[in-house]
Amino acid sequence: MAPRTYGDGLPGATTLIRGGYDLYGDVGDRLLTMLPPLAVIPAGPRTRAALDLLATEIAREEPGQDAVLGRLLDLVLVLALRAWCATPQAASPAWYRALTVPAIGDALRLLHEDPARRWTVAALAAEVGMSRAAFAARFTDLVGEPPLTYLTGWRMTLGSDLLRDTDMTIAAVAHAVGYEDPFAFSVAFKRARGVSPSLWRRAR
Repeated sequence: MAPRTYGDGLPGATTLIRGGYDLYGDVGDRLLTMLPPLAVIPAGPRTRAALDLLATEIAREEPGQDAVLGRLLDLVLVLALRAWCATPQAASPAWYRALTVPAIGDALRLLHEDPARRWTVAALAAEVGMSRAAFAARFTDLVGEPPLTYLTGWRMTLGSDLLRDTDMTIAAVAHAVGYEDPFAFSVAFKRARGVSPSLWRRAR
C-alpha cells in the first residue's frame, strides 16, 4: 500500500489533506455548474470534527482503511458543499434551492429517485398533498419550469450518461429513464441534445 502521509509531523506543523473526485457526464456537469472554480470554506463546528477524524485516520494503517477514508472524505465534501451553498455568494440553481421547500422538495426527490415512473402532474401533486393547479404553479415558480419539463430534462441527463457509460441498448436506456417506446425517447433526446442517441453514443 502506498504511503498516505508525507513530512515529519512535528508539533505545530501544518496539515494539508487532499482528496480528488472524478466527475464526468451530464450528472457531473449539473453538480459542477453549482460551484465556482475555487471555494474556500473555513472549518466550523460541523466540519472541524470530521476533518480531525479524517486526518487521524489517514495516519493509520489498519484493515478496511480505504473504505473508512472514502466515506470520511465523502462526509467532509458534503459538509463543505452544504456550507458553501449557505453562503450569500453561492449561485445555487433554482431546483437546488427548491429542495428545501415543503412539498416541492418532496416532489423533486420523487422525480430524482424514480424518473422511470409514468408521472403526471396530478400524480405528483397527490403524492405531496397539494391540488394539481396549486402544485403546478408553485413548482414552476420555484424551479423555473413546469414539473414535466423538469422531469424530461432529468431523464435526458440520465439517458445521456447511460448512453455514454454503458452498453445498454437504446431501447433499454429508454425504458430505464421512463420511455416505453425507444422512438419517443430518441425524438426527445434529439430535441434536447441536438443529435440522436446513436450519434451521441458514437461520439463518446
